[in-house]
Amino acid sequence: MNRNFEIASHGSTGLALQQNRVLRNTYMLLALSMIPTVIGAMVGIQMQFSFMAGSPVMSFLLFLGIAWGFMYGIEKNKDSSLGVALLLGFTFFMGLMLSRILQVALGFSNGGGMIAMAAGGTGAVFFTMATIATVSKRDFSGMGKFLFIGMIVILLAALANIFFQIPALSLAISAAAVMVFSAYILYDISRIVQGGETNYVSATLSVYLSIYNVFVSLLHLIMALTGERD
Repeated sequence: MNRNFEIASHGSTGLALQQNRVLRNTYMLLALSMIPTVIGAMVGIQMQFSFMAGSPVMSFLLFLGIAWGFMYGIEKNKDSSLGVALLLGFTFFMGLMLSRILQVALGFSNGGGMIAMAAGGTGAVFFTMATIATVSKRDFSGMGKFLFIGMIVILLAALANIFFQIPALSLAISAAAVMVFSAYILYDISRIVQGGETNYVSATLSVYLSIYNVFVSLLHLIMALTGERD
C-alpha cells in the first residue's frame, strides 16, 4: 500500500513539474514573440504598410489564408525548432498587420497615449486571467465550445461589416472580441495548468493570438471613445 502511494506521489509530482515547465516555457516564448511583433509594427509604420489597400474582402481572405498557413505549419512542427522559427515569423507578420491600426491611432493628437492605454489594458487583462487560471486551479475547459462559437460569430460579423461599414456594429464587434479573447486567455492558461496542453509552442500560439486580439479591439474602442484630432 505504501509503495503504491509512493508511486502515485511521484507521478503527481512529475505531472506538476511538467505543467510548471510548459507554463514557464510558454511565458518565455510569449515574451520573445513580442520582439518580432514590435519590429514588424515599426517596419509597417515606416513603410506605411496597408494590407487592405486593394479589395477589403480579398485582402481579409488573403490575410486569413496566410495566418492559417502559418498556424498549420507551426502546429505541424511544434515539437521542433522549426515550429519556434515559424511562430516568430508569424508574429513578425502579425506586427506588420498591426501597423495599420497603429498608423490610424498615431494620426490622433493623443495617439501615443491611446496606444499605451490599450497596451496597459491588455497587460492587465492578461495578468488577471493568468492569475485566476493559476491560483484558482479550477478547470475552465468547459468554456471551449462557447468561446469557439463566439469567435466564429465575431469573425463572420467582421466580414459582414466590411460591406455594411456600420460604426456601431464595429464597436460592438470590438467589445465582444475583448470579452471573448480575454476569456480565451483564461481558458488557454487553465489548459496548461490542468495538463490539457503539454506543448509550449502550441500554448504560446494560442495565448499570443488572444493577447493580440484583445489589444487591437481595446485600441479600436479607445480610439472611438477618446480619440482627439488636432
